[in-house]
Amino acid sequence: MAHPHTLTITVEVLNSEAELSPAEATVWHAARAATDHSYAPYSHFHVGAALLLDDGSVFKGTNQENAAFPSGLCAERTALFGLAASQPERRIRVMAVAARPATGSFVAVTSCGACRQVMTEYEHRQGEAIPLLLPGPGNTIYRFQRLSDLLPFGFTPNDLPAHQ
Repeated sequence: MAHPHTLTITVEVLNSEAELSPAEATVWHAARAATDHSYAPYSHFHVGAALLLDDGSVFKGTNQENAAFPSGLCAERTALFGLAASQPERRIRVMAVAARPATGSFVAVTSCGACRQVMTEYEHRQGEAIPLLLPGPGNTIYRFQRLSDLLPFGFTPNDLPAHQ
């Protein structure tokens, strides 16, 4: 007989940027600034992601669209893949994502399913939780304690037959 289980994910809702730590504010503003460099001529939806690294530096990614859909890539994955390719020894301390239409203010957004899977993989690869900041409605900010909270039943290397 099936037994129901409750899944609980904790997210802090910050009322404004004033509630961010100095390190979080750095990565939050970097994600917002990164939207200026996205390539979004089709959707006109500019997304930026920023990673605060263990050495205090920030690594950014942006969405990159392509006329041959779905050949583009989301900001979260460009940031994570770019970091792994150029600075694989670096550890991520905090990740932030921001989005805005071409003409308008920043909006609430969450990562797509493919990005959630990749984010879960990178957290697993790092071997420790990576906090995540996402824009909520109004001026609120969602603070997750770990990237994998966005994908509670994510597929990890532990699910592969070689690890069983």
